[in-house]
Amino acid sequence: KTDEVIKTETKQLRGTLKEALDDITTGQIPFHDTKLIKSHGSYQQDDRDLREERQKLGIENAFSFMIRVRLPAGYCTAEQWLAMDDTCGRYANGTLKITTRQTWQLHGIVKRDVKPTMRAINRACMDTLAACGDVCRNVMCTSNPSVCSRKLMDEIVGYTYAMHDHCLPRSGAYHEIFLMHGEEMAEKTQILGSTPLEEEPLYGLTYLPRKYKVAVAIPPCNDVDVFAHCCGFIAIIKDDKLLGFNVTVGGGLGFTHNNQKTHPRLADVIGFCEPQQAKYVCEAVMVVQRDFGDRTNRKHARVKYTVEDYGPEFYREEVEKVLGFKLGAARPYKFESRGDLYGWAKTEDGLWHCGCLVPIGRVKDDWRVGLRKIAEELKGGGGFRMTCNQQVLIADVSEAKKPIIQRILDEHKIAHTPETTVSGMRRNMMACVALPTCPLAFAEAERYLPTLVGRLEGVLERCGLRDRDIVIRMTGCPNSCGRPSMGEIGFIGKAPGTYNMYLGGDFIGKRLNTLFAESITEDQIIALLTPMFGRYAAEREKGEAFGDFVVRAGYVKPMT
Repeated sequence: KTDEVIKTETKQLRGTLKEALDDITTGQIPFHDTKLIKSHGSYQQDDRDLREERQKLGIENAFSFMIRVRLPAGYCTAEQWLAMDDTCGRYANGTLKITTRQTWQLHGIVKRDVKPTMRAINRACMDTLAACGDVCRNVMCTSNPSVCSRKLMDEIVGYTYAMHDHCLPRSGAYHEIFLMHGEEMAEKTQILGSTPLEEEPLYGLTYLPRKYKVAVAIPPCNDVDVFAHCCGFIAIIKDDKLLGFNVTVGGGLGFTHNNQKTHPRLADVIGFCEPQQAKYVCEAVMVVQRDFGDRTNRKHARVKYTVEDYGPEFYREEVEKVLGFKLGAARPYKFESRGDLYGWAKTEDGLWHCGCLVPIGRVKDDWRVGLRKIAEELKGGGGFRMTCNQQVLIADVSEAKKPIIQRILDEHKIAHTPETTVSGMRRNMMACVALPTCPLAFAEAERYLPTLVGRLEGVLERCGLRDRDIVIRMTGCPNSCGRPSMGEIGFIGKAPGTYNMYLGGDFIGKRLNTLFAESITEDQIIALLTPMFGRYAAEREKGEAFGDFVVRAGYVKPMT
């Protein structure tokens, strides 16, 4: 059955998930339930490193589940960090994965532990609803505290929450499947799902043709890669006052190798809205996609293809019909960077914030121990913000607590300064999980990129470029979870050990990169980039980023 048929026949995301997760005779769930569980924030996976051995033994694959938390704007309290640390140690593989969409993933959860994991997350006042699936996903927001005043940051994060909550699915399936268990739930009465007909007010019976991704950027920082999203909001600030948001539609980076009808696309700016209108604009963009998106071909079902097929003007007009008012003219803005804060910064409320490098977003070993100790110190006041570059910001640290936090950072060697973050390239590297758990990956990403960057750092050191910020990104397949098409250097897996290399994305995220070399290995990558770094060191203009240089030097043509 197609995804569209499955969505209509499974009682608003219920299916047989409740029973399937209780079946102890197998480690997997039925095919149609693997489609549904995505909307509840989970994917069924298996350890691909063990596939061959288990097939020889005649036993089923080593199935497990990835669970992704819903965390709008990437914020959590210290208590929630501790709860997630406990949960990953008890039910998952002992690590937390900070994603490129500003939240956590837990990996390696076996089927019998899926419901207990969901309930543990719920007890920490979080959930996983709509973290995956054909719905509005986790809404991202700029995390760098130095881009605007604390008052403005809190206001914009508030609008981010409002957008996200407004576009959530309303089905009671999540609670029925995962939470309605045990003595603590015995006194509750089920309301949703008990009527003859239940239908989502925004999503209907078929939800969206594909996922819907939203981001909020606060200039001059574009850490969220706002133009890579289905819908984006660029904060327009004047005299420390939020005037509203420029609205973007039609971004997306996923494509399929050797399929010219699929491709990355940057979003178009279609207008301006006032702050209180933002959640309704977010809904309207989603509703237009619900009604006009392609439901016959999932490879052509994202907002970017609807905008491309019908045109930005048509899309804007349809959005305005849904809204009942016209969007204003886009206001001027300027992006200057998209990296994260490293080290300490103080906001006007007297609180400190410290940006830390977590290699490829994997919280493990000393990082996990150290960040847990920091969370213990911050209970009752402080918190954390995940960033869109897979890093973490320790937030809301009082003057009295700052030296204690600094001591823990030093004790556990948690990188947070230009010296401890090693290089500009390492500060700007990003990769998806890929092997061994992602079923779509053709090649390594998270487990391999630090090794490749280590070799490239030797070349950069010889060229005098060690501290130069260069955005490098890698994914194991062209679905592009690590946003490689927006890197100054991007790698997309083709087969084990081989990648397509892309060059020429700009440093602030307003230009896609261009294919430079196909199916190349590590040694070929080093051989190709070494002379480029040499020329960049000798010939670059003042302030010129590497992505701009390779375009000016003629290595690639700029993507338009």
